[in-house]
Amino acid sequence: MNPTFQPVDDRPGLTVVDPVENKQYPFQTSGAVSPHSTDAEGFYFPVDAAVSFTTNELVLPYVVPIYVRDPSGEMILEAEHYAYETLPEGTYILELMAPIKLYVRVRSGLTIASSDDRLSFDFGGPTSVRLGARSRHKRPAATVATTAEPADLARAVSTFGSALKTTRCDRSLPSFRGHPPRLVLEDELRIPEGVESPDTGITIVVPPERTAVYAVSPLAYYLGATVETGSYPRIETDRGFEFSLDRSDEPFDRTVQRVLEHVFFFDCVTRTEGLYQVDLHERRRLEERVELAFDELYEAPLADRLATVLSVPFETVADLAPQWHLVTHATAASENVATLPFLANELSVVRTAPEGRERDASSSARPAAIDEFTRSSTRSAEDDLDSASIDSYVSPPDVDAFEQAWLGDGVPIGANKLSRTAFENGLDRSTSSEGVEVTIVCNDPKMAAEFEASEDGLYGEREKLPFDVTVHRNVSSGDLRRLFAEDVDFLHYVGHVRNGAFVCSDGTLDTGSLPDIGVDAFLLNGCRSYDVGTRLIEEGGVGGIVTLSEVGNQDAIAVGRFVAKLLNNGFTLRSAVSLARSHRLVGNQYIVVGDGGVAVGQAGSGVPNSCRIDRIDDETYRLQLRLYHVDSGVGAQYIPYLDGVDCHFLAGNELPPMEVSGETLSRFLRLAQIPVEYDEEFCWSTDDRFATL
Repeated sequence: MNPTFQPVDDRPGLTVVDPVENKQYPFQTSGAVSPHSTDAEGFYFPVDAAVSFTTNELVLPYVVPIYVRDPSGEMILEAEHYAYETLPEGTYILELMAPIKLYVRVRSGLTIASSDDRLSFDFGGPTSVRLGARSRHKRPAATVATTAEPADLARAVSTFGSALKTTRCDRSLPSFRGHPPRLVLEDELRIPEGVESPDTGITIVVPPERTAVYAVSPLAYYLGATVETGSYPRIETDRGFEFSLDRSDEPFDRTVQRVLEHVFFFDCVTRTEGLYQVDLHERRRLEERVELAFDELYEAPLADRLATVLSVPFETVADLAPQWHLVTHATAASENVATLPFLANELSVVRTAPEGRERDASSSARPAAIDEFTRSSTRSAEDDLDSASIDSYVSPPDVDAFEQAWLGDGVPIGANKLSRTAFENGLDRSTSSEGVEVTIVCNDPKMAAEFEASEDGLYGEREKLPFDVTVHRNVSSGDLRRLFAEDVDFLHYVGHVRNGAFVCSDGTLDTGSLPDIGVDAFLLNGCRSYDVGTRLIEEGGVGGIVTLSEVGNQDAIAVGRFVAKLLNNGFTLRSAVSLARSHRLVGNQYIVVGDGGVAVGQAGSGVPNSCRIDRIDDETYRLQLRLYHVDSGVGAQYIPYLDGVDCHFLAGNELPPMEVSGETLSRFLRLAQIPVEYDEEFCWSTDDRFATL
């Protein structure tokens, strides 16, 4: 389903809606407009749908980076906050780095002006404007059948690179990476005709073990590489280059991880010589350490570029590269084969997870995280934990990443429980042209404060990016069954779960009696909701937040409100729970099931972020921003709208501390609602305390 263009009710303008990804972006025009469908050609980049209309100007509700190009795609200028640029009569393509990829084509003079929270394009009079939009949604274009034998699996994973839209460094941007083909387990290898990876000349040789192929699959996808099994693990090219993956100081999967992160980082830096010639902070730092001709590196074939990059020691740039977004611990189970395309699509690092008793530190002791979890329960472990036995809990090792996931048997403590079913359901997720639809169900009056404490409620507080929110109280089992069957983007359940069933006004609703689930994502803020949540995924859900143990009402209310605000502002399910855990608002009793990369809302700035503020004196503050990854994948960049900041930063990094005045800080914090750590408290940038500093 392509993006749509809809009128705005209360003012002249139109809103672009991506009905698949549930993103929207409004424009204000100088007068009422009547958009007409038009040819999608002429935007240089591909678009899924386009309209034309006449207006004197376009006004954006908040500032996003803008790249102005000529019809051949050559970049003329970049504009962000506090911009004032004038261009003479000509044909221009404006690329907007909004949650939906947007392109404006006009033939006119052009004035671009922006302030803190407004950006306008003035065309100097009535002008015919063509507006194009492209969804970021990606689907597999083919299905490959394979056995679970390492050699066959290696050949199947070799097809992943067929989804790349380019082999240049620009594929470090999410929009230049398509979805790898599906994999299905069958009795023989079958690769459809026409499923061919780009001829990069790169081969990765891995040990003849299933887990080795699992570990290398995201790297093979990103490099467009052929995978083979052999006794000596290595990367080799048809140019005679060879790089060993057999290191005595670290396991195979860790070496593969370091290569992926290393190569990806260099591509992010080098792409500034291509379509997006921006001033990047990480490039400034890198140029202080290595001497590379980035213009030549950008134009070099991928195999040559790879050889150059891997000649730079990992340690030289390790502290400059963004923290990776996701590490997935995968067991060797053959059924995990079908999940590999989805992990590669996210560029998740894949590590080998031990199975069975090997997960424990010893046969007589459980991992410390599990013991800590069971000790934190308010009842005995047998009474307080969900219906799974304690022995079914697993504790993935700590990783240097924002988030981690578990693919295999067992209930992970502190990690996302993945399932192939959730990813498959996500490919067929419901579509809506009405924006983000949220259902709140409160079946416990004592917990109503979870969504009543603010005047505007939990969701849709931002006027320019509204949510369609409905609230239901004390619903019956029949009504709750109906609500779960409706096609809505998110359902927030506030109440109790008992013995694997929802507590309703007329009894309980067992998840075994639910029909196909229409709800995409959910938060089940009730005690021991893990089993219920996994059942919802099996019946059609995509991702959800659940609990593993009993949670007190007040704690549940605090967590529910906090997580809801994060989701409302573009954090994914997984990043919201991870951030809540890092600030000790929750322990390990909350985890994500299914696809934790689902986002419900969208970040006004394009990149979700948080910050820490320290007062230096009465007039000066130290601000430190933390950038998270966007739901469409790693590789995004961000520029904070602050006086004196003139460069971009890669998502996944913590920005250098900045000293700002109280007025500057107050103005910045008003731009978007972000989590803030201030005076050893956790609060929000829109709190009254920051209105005047």
